[in-house]
Amino acid sequence: MKNKTTLLILILTISFFTCKSQVWKTYPYTPSGSLVSFSADEGHHADESIEWWYTTGHVIGTTTGTNYSYMLSYFYYPYLNFQGFRILNITNDDSGQKVFVTQPVDYSNLNTDKINIEVSSFIIPKNEYWRNKKENNGAIIPFEYEIFAATATTEIDLEYITTKRPLILGGDGKFDLGATKFTYYFSQTKNDVSGSITFNGTTENVIGTGWIDRQYGSFNPLEDEEYEWLSIQLSNGMDINLWNLFTDTNNIPNNDKFKILSAYVDESTQYTTDNFNLERLEFDCTSDGLKCYSKKWRLTSNTNNIDLVITVLHNDSEVQLPFRFYEGATSIEGTINGLAVTGKGFAELLHSYEHPDMSLTNPIDGTFHSSENISWDINNPDDGNPLLYDIEFSIDNKQTFQSIVKGISETSFQWENPTISGGENIWFKIIAYSKDKTLNGSSISASSSTVTLPVESFDNHSIGIYPNPANNYLSVKLNEVTPNIQYQIIDLNGRILTQKTLYNKSVLHVDIKNIQPGLYFLKLKNDNKTMQSKIIVK
Repeated sequence: MKNKTTLLILILTISFFTCKSQVWKTYPYTPSGSLVSFSADEGHHADESIEWWYTTGHVIGTTTGTNYSYMLSYFYYPYLNFQGFRILNITNDDSGQKVFVTQPVDYSNLNTDKINIEVSSFIIPKNEYWRNKKENNGAIIPFEYEIFAATATTEIDLEYITTKRPLILGGDGKFDLGATKFTYYFSQTKNDVSGSITFNGTTENVIGTGWIDRQYGSFNPLEDEEYEWLSIQLSNGMDINLWNLFTDTNNIPNNDKFKILSAYVDESTQYTTDNFNLERLEFDCTSDGLKCYSKKWRLTSNTNNIDLVITVLHNDSEVQLPFRFYEGATSIEGTINGLAVTGKGFAELLHSYEHPDMSLTNPIDGTFHSSENISWDINNPDDGNPLLYDIEFSIDNKQTFQSIVKGISETSFQWENPTISGGENIWFKIIAYSKDKTLNGSSISASSSTVTLPVESFDNHSIGIYPNPANNYLSVKLNEVTPNIQYQIIDLNGRILTQKTLYNKSVLHVDIKNIQPGLYFLKLKNDNKTMQSKIIVK
């Protein structure tokens, strides 16, 4: 009897706290300080220029154990005699098979006080809907939904139960997005999903988790700034909605119109910030080479000490209509406040990257002054793809190139200890690439430049270097006793192999016994003169 009483108390306690933590699961529900209200703002907003209902999910087949991901989106945006369009994507994440279909639609029903979308069209194979579930008496059940959509070979027939308090982006649900537009925006970041999926003729029951996004306002993804959007559902219960928008010159301004991270931490804590960094680690280009998308990111933020790596599951997950963009599932791993987490999410990528295009800016006047920087411009810079650069040079009319420096991030470079002599003709090659080298390009000097050394040179005719070629040592005869002089032997990559400073000498003895056979440069320097000459070690 005592054990039964204890169990009853435990059940009642769990039920009490569960109900208390979800007191928001009622209609009407208006979060404190929010401009968004449920169920009204789940419905159609006839006064806004565009709006869409969007959901993604990760589910597993209860019969086969197959992992599926999907995205369904309904847009209200009258165009070409239709009221909008619908996108349905389903992917078998184990095999990589996918079915992506976009269709124009008319809405046979579109309520303004609740979500009740019905689509009936000769283009759609079956009547589709996204609506609230109802009690037997016809009363709608708050934050529970029925969703059905179909293509010729696939269907989703699902029930959703929202299990977390809605995430209200920007605090009140309305904020400026991009340079001139605004949006109302909320997310339901965790929904228990059950039902069935039909994929290529096979139907099975599925269970899993889903995400819901709602936007309406003036920001139009078909016309306004390109973006990268990421949803993140983590194993510690934290969810993140993340945006980066790009200007038409591929900049990401450092403000909350272009950088947005909204996080659900727990039932009492959520926030929106622009204090984060999103680093692109890897890229992938489509088979036709016309689009290149990021496929791996590192997200860091001081708030909650976020450090996550996000990776797409499938490279070839591009939607073709109404325009080309990437839409696909992701996997996530990293740390939050120093503790390891994993997760799942989705990426929607409207921003495409280009291979770098460059123009050399120095030297361009036919003379290379070795005291000046080698410099170049990037003609198509992109804040999402900070480039790295290699510099090479040729003194044999571009037949071969030798390295000067690798992996620098600035667009200019001071070449110290150049392995060239005054009067030589030189060509430069600049190689630019993304961090993973998927995006790359190069630029070579259009014509040669004559090398000019930066200070007064020794008189080559009054200095003798012998023997040349040499194997153990060589001698340098100066035209007079020199108070101090330094010699260096430099290889073709600009590395100083040996150097020494001598005082009050007219003849220098240079030891080359430990230098491998090959072509090198002997460089002489004193306070105000320099000279460089080729030598051969045999």
